[in-house]
Amino acid sequence: MGNNGSAPDLSSRLLRLVIVGHVDHGKSTLVGRLLSDTGSLPEGKLDFIRDICKQQGKDFEFAFLLDALQEEQEQGITIDTSQIFFSTAQRKYVIIDAPGHKEFLKNMVTGAADAEAALLLIDANEGVQEQSRRHGYILKLLGLTQVAVVINKMDLVGYDEKVYNNIKTEYTGFLDSLGIEAKEFIPVSAKLGVNIAALKDEMPWYKGTTVLNMLDQFEKKPLPDHLPFRFPVQDVYKFDGRRIIAGRVESGQVKAGDRVIFSPSNKQAVINSIEAWSVPEQPTSATSSESIGFTLDEQIFVERGDVCTLQDQLPIVSTTFDANVFWMGKRNLEKGRKFIIKLNTQEMGCEVLEFKKAIDASTLETLTGQNYIAKNDVAELTLKTRNPVAFDLFGSIATTGRFVLVDGYDVCGGGIITTYTPTTKTDKLRDEVRTRDFNWVKSEITPEERAYRNGHRATLILITGEPGTGKGPLARTLEHSLFENNFQSYLLDRRNVNLGLGADLEDPTNSSESESARRLGEVAKLFLDAGHVVISTSNAFHQEDQADLRLLANPYPVVEIQIAAQPTGEPDIALSLDEAKDAIKAAHKIQEFLKEKKILMGHNYSI
Repeated sequence: MGNNGSAPDLSSRLLRLVIVGHVDHGKSTLVGRLLSDTGSLPEGKLDFIRDICKQQGKDFEFAFLLDALQEEQEQGITIDTSQIFFSTAQRKYVIIDAPGHKEFLKNMVTGAADAEAALLLIDANEGVQEQSRRHGYILKLLGLTQVAVVINKMDLVGYDEKVYNNIKTEYTGFLDSLGIEAKEFIPVSAKLGVNIAALKDEMPWYKGTTVLNMLDQFEKKPLPDHLPFRFPVQDVYKFDGRRIIAGRVESGQVKAGDRVIFSPSNKQAVINSIEAWSVPEQPTSATSSESIGFTLDEQIFVERGDVCTLQDQLPIVSTTFDANVFWMGKRNLEKGRKFIIKLNTQEMGCEVLEFKKAIDASTLETLTGQNYIAKNDVAELTLKTRNPVAFDLFGSIATTGRFVLVDGYDVCGGGIITTYTPTTKTDKLRDEVRTRDFNWVKSEITPEERAYRNGHRATLILITGEPGTGKGPLARTLEHSLFENNFQSYLLDRRNVNLGLGADLEDPTNSSESESARRLGEVAKLFLDAGHVVISTSNAFHQEDQADLRLLANPYPVVEIQIAAQPTGEPDIALSLDEAKDAIKAAHKIQEFLKEKKILMGHNYSI
C-alpha cells in the first residue's frame, strides 16, 4: 500500500519465515510447539486437543494442532494455515507454509519468495536425506541465505552428540557448495520441547541457542529501496475516466513527475499521480514492497507483463538467457521442449535452446553424458522465449531474476537467471546503448532548461509509409512550420546520413540497412540532446528498426506518423493518402497532437 513519502518502520514488519524438511522429519510438530510455547494459540485450544486425544485413546501430538487449525480454517474461522502467525517477546513472525516442492516452486514469484529466513529440519534418526539436499537447493533458488538447521528427534538417538556432529559436518559441506552458511545447527526434540523455547538438561554438551532465540537473531531483510526501480504491471484499470496502472513495486522508489519506460516495448511517459487504496491521503511517492497504481501524463498502451522502470535504470530485454532450473515435471526436461515461462507478471512461450549441464540436486554432482534431467534434478541451460521479455540477473535483483516453468496446467520447474549474453542485433544494441549512456559526457544544461528556452521538448518524429505517399513534402512542410513558430526543428533525412556517415555502407544487405538505421539513430540522439525536434522520413523503417530507433533516442520521446491506406501497428498518428496530400493541413494536425502531448508548449510556460 502507498505511504506519504516516509520510510516504513522495519521494526513493525513481520519477519517472514519458511520451515522445510523431509516428510515425517517433524515440521508440523515443530510448528505446533512454536505456537504453543509462544502463547500464540487461541485460548483453550491446547487443552481442547489434549482432551480429544484422551477420548480417542491417542498420545497427544503437537502436530494435531495444525490439523485442528486446518479444520477451523475450512469452516471459515480466521486462522489461515498457509500463513501461520506467532510472536516472541522480540517481534512478530509469519510462517509461510509450503509443504512440498511444488508449493515452493509456485511461490517463487509470489509468497515464499518474500521469505527472509528459513528453518530446515533434519531427522536425527534418519540423517541427511535426498529431500534435505533438494530443499536446500530450493532455498538457494529463493535467494534465502539466512538459514538455521534444526536437527529434530534427538530423543530417538539418545541425545547422542556424535550423531549431531556427523549430521552437522555432512550438511555444512553441502550448504557450503550452495553458498549458504547455516547460522546454527540446533539439536532439539520438538515433541518433548527440548531446546525449542529453553535449553534443557538432556544435551549439556550443546552450548548454542534455542530455536526461538535463533529466530530473534535473524535480521530483517532491508527493503530493496536502493536497487533500481522495478514495477511489473499486473493490470490496467479504467476508473473515473482515468487509466490506473496497477502492480507491486519490487525494488527501488518512484515519485510523481518521474519519467518511466515500459519494457520490452520501450514506451515512455511521465507519472502523473500515485494511487493507493484505503489511505486517508494519496501519496506522492512509492517504495519497494508497496502495491500501488499510478496514472500517466499521456495515454500510451501498457499491458500486464510490461516492466516499468526509470529511464536510466533499464532492465535487460532479450529472448535468450542462461538459467539454473530445478525440475519437477513428470516428463524429462530436454532440449527443444516447449513451456510457458512465468517471469514476474509476464507469461510467454519458451523452449530449451541449449542444454549445458545436468546436475543431481541431492549431491550437486554433474550427470555426465546426459542431455536431459529427470524429476527432482537440476539443469544449467539456455532458454529462448517466443518474444522478448524483461528481466534482471538474479544476483542483481532477485525478484525480477527468477521464474517458474509451466507445462499445461502444472508448475513443473523453477529457476533463476544466472547470465545473459546478447545474441541478437537488438540485444547487442541495447548493451551498446547502456555502455554509451553510462559513459556519456553530459552537458550541464539539462533537457528541462533547453525545453524552457526552446518552448518545446526534444522529440524524434518518424514519418513512415510506402514510396510516393507524400512523406517528403509533409516532412519539409512540418519542419518549416515549426521553424516559423520559433521552434528548433531539423529535417534529418536518412539519405543525407547515408551520404556522409554511411558512405562506407555500399553493400545493400539487411545488415547494412540495420547499420544505416543505427547510425541515423545515433545522429538523431545528438540533435535530441541539443534540444531539437528531429524529423525523419523513410520507406524502410521496419518494426525492428523503429524499436532500435526508440532505444537509441531514449530518454526522448519518439512520435510515429504513418501514411497508409491501411495503417499497420499502432502509430501515434495515422494519415490517409488523401490527408497526406494536403501537407499544410496534415502538418497542422501533427502540431496539434504535439501540443496535446505537451511536446510543444510555447515560449510562455514555466518549469
